Amino acid sequence: MANVPNPDLALGGEALPGWNRPERRRRNFHALYKMFRYAVSFRSPTVLALRRDLDWRIGRLERVRRLTQSPFFSAMAVIEGDRLMWEAYAPDYGPEGAHSMQSITKTTMNLVIGRLVEDGALDLGRAVASYLPEIGSGYAKATVQQVLDMDVVNDFTEDYADLGSASYVQEMAMGWRLPPTGQREPTSREFVAGITSRDVRNPEGVVHYKSANTDVIAWIAERAAGRPLRDLLLEIAEAAGFEGSFHIGTDREGVPQVNGSGCLTARDLARYGQLFVRRGVGIGGERVGSRDFIEATRSGRGTRYAPPREGIRYSNHTATAGRWVGHGGYGGQYMLADLETGVSVAFFSLLEDRDASDSDYSVETIRMCEEVAALAWA
Repeated sequence: MANVPNPDLALGGEALPGWNRPERRRRNFHALYKMFRYAVSFRSPTVLALRRDLDWRIGRLERVRRLTQSPFFSAMAVIEGDRLMWEAYAPDYGPEGAHSMQSITKTTMNLVIGRLVEDGALDLGRAVASYLPEIGSGYAKATVQQVLDMDVVNDFTEDYADLGSASYVQEMAMGWRLPPTGQREPTSREFVAGITSRDVRNPEGVVHYKSANTDVIAWIAERAAGRPLRDLLLEIAEAAGFEGSFHIGTDREGVPQVNGSGCLTARDLARYGQLFVRRGVGIGGERVGSRDFIEATRSGRGTRYAPPREGIRYSNHTATAGRWVGHGGYGGQYMLADLETGVSVAFFSLLEDRDASDSDYSVETIRMCEEVAALAWA
């Protein structure tokens, strides 16, 4: 019988898998959970009910107008407590769509690790190898804290303009692209265990952003907790009170890919941001994070970003400027939780160039989120 490689996962134009080709990226990011080879999803038994009480000043902000009227825009939602302050959607998208949030997924590890540290189950000063004896030289001598802060030097590269970047090879282990004919598909943990380094120290003190770090952190969390990573994520979903499904891709062994495969609606991503506002406490009072850890995260510690992100640091697996914690995602996503005003902002968009990555655009979305969150005090 005739058969062909799956067109969503096979490499095509510009050496990208079908789901990520610029001409198809927008449609696919609107439902990327359907493209993964392997995935799980979680529903919350109780939902954070939102009362619609719009603040029209948000829509009048110049950056909000410009970014939501851009052809790249998909969705935006703003929540304070149980108040839906504002939302907007592109004509080809809507409130029910579960959008890819890419690396925003990484922030789940701030909650998980914070809880483990508070419970005395994890020591951030210990070497990675003490938790993962099978890990390779790329992480073995680094401390858990260094990995959390994107403060490790190794041979993993994440340069979307470089077709030889290790991040594209990592996609095979995530089930996001097919391996070359005749080559075995690795698991995500096999992949990160094979990363090497001559010296993990970071002499410049500038962020060395590596999605592989998140896989290492998640593996350590599972070992320290003595529970499957899936269970830890389910607790977060239940605590956030999602209305829709939290979809997340896995590797072929069923390990959730928390480095970037989460998908949520805009409202649910804003609900998720409220977990940080509540300092890791769920809608039923359950604890899925740590107040002390979140406060430490934004205290000025961490690894500094290079320009144009001056004033922002990478701390405990989130970005922070002190007042807020948050994270961006490949393609044009951002989630920001303002710990002072109590406002969380979810923003989805899709850059349609080859790299789907623009530092200036990312900074512009951060500034917009900051302005929106600050309105609660205006």
